[in-house]
Amino acid sequence: MESHKVLIIGSGGRENALAWKISQSRFCEKLFIAPGNAGTSFLGENVEISVSDFVSIRDLILYNKISIVIVGPEDPLVNGLHDFLINEIKNDNLIVIGPKKNGAALEGSKEFAKEFMFRHKIPTARYRTFNKKNIHEANIFLNSLKPPYVLKADGLAAGKGVLILTNLNEAKTTLENMILKKKFGQASERVVIEEYLKGIEVSSFVLTDGDTYKIFPMAKDYKRIGVGDTGLNTGGMGAISPVPFVDQKLYQKIENQVIRPTINGLKKDKIDYTGFLFIGLMIVENEPYVIEYNVRLGDPETEAILPRIESDLLEIFLQLKSSQLQTSNLKVSDLFSSTVMTVSKGYPEKYEKGKIINGLDSKNESFLFHSGTKKESQNIVTSGGRVIAVTSMDKLLNKALEKSYKTISKIEFEGKTFRNDIGFDL
Repeated sequence: MESHKVLIIGSGGRENALAWKISQSRFCEKLFIAPGNAGTSFLGENVEISVSDFVSIRDLILYNKISIVIVGPEDPLVNGLHDFLINEIKNDNLIVIGPKKNGAALEGSKEFAKEFMFRHKIPTARYRTFNKKNIHEANIFLNSLKPPYVLKADGLAAGKGVLILTNLNEAKTTLENMILKKKFGQASERVVIEEYLKGIEVSSFVLTDGDTYKIFPMAKDYKRIGVGDTGLNTGGMGAISPVPFVDQKLYQKIENQVIRPTINGLKKDKIDYTGFLFIGLMIVENEPYVIEYNVRLGDPETEAILPRIESDLLEIFLQLKSSQLQTSNLKVSDLFSSTVMTVSKGYPEKYEKGKIINGLDSKNESFLFHSGTKKESQNIVTSGGRVIAVTSMDKLLNKALEKSYKTISKIEFEGKTFRNDIGFDL
């Protein structure tokens, strides 16, 4: 295999973890990250291009003869970046990791995803979709459900479009705010109301060429800002991999009842899909149900699972093109990986940026994946709500966690916040 020039699109912890992994590959000739962050600048060349500036991305690929593009976030995929690049760059050897627009609709539209699941008999919660025209029927459907009530904006709402409400009247009022007052803008012109599933969440990751697939390590992430899983939802405060309660029996159920029918469904629906599928699962009495599909890797789960991958990730990506994914060797470490996210004070609501970060070069046993950082003259400063993801590995989960928290104690920036109970429930 020849070496390749690679472009990673995105600027978060997920992209820093991907850059860290790809930069180690013997097939990586040069690595570009657009726009990247302070962490990725040590691994490749950051290029100041927005993830939504398709024309500049195309020009960068053509000018530098880039042959592999890995799309980190969902927005550019849902908006058709893959289709745009294939149409504009007439190069059969270009590999884009991330689905075309029709596949990305699995994340771009909650209704599309639900219809897909029902069509292909993939276990999920009962649901109905409402808009301005049939909003009067929504109250009847809400009355038929037991609390709590799950309301999901149909479109992308930056991870904030899912509301779980315990009070029936509040659910009815919120639904009106979402549809009639556009609480989440265009994303909530249509709202999916679904039955609440009580169980434990698991993140499952699959890489597919649209025909065959490889199952990547599963993870459990922690969404809420507060200890004991309380407070507001965030993009994710930490993650653990592997998930101790996913035994062989449950793993087989997830593959047979969810993963295989999903990949077969893509084929039946003639959806050309190359890239990652992140399946958010709820395990209810040891049975898996799909809560949602995402069409890319998760964040902070990527920071937890990539350190467990012992294979050359770029080599596996190259095998997608030559239909050799089935025969590729995905080696996974059996060590526990624990990721804890440090965040800016005030996140996920208003927070200040530009705080100088110290202690990043102190001796520790962890991987530091930058999430919201940038270089400013001689300093690295905060530039986002989630700042640094700290990942550590060990044979024992509690030892991995100990290492992560010890490293966090050495990282300093004004307003540093983190959850001190990640993984304790396991």
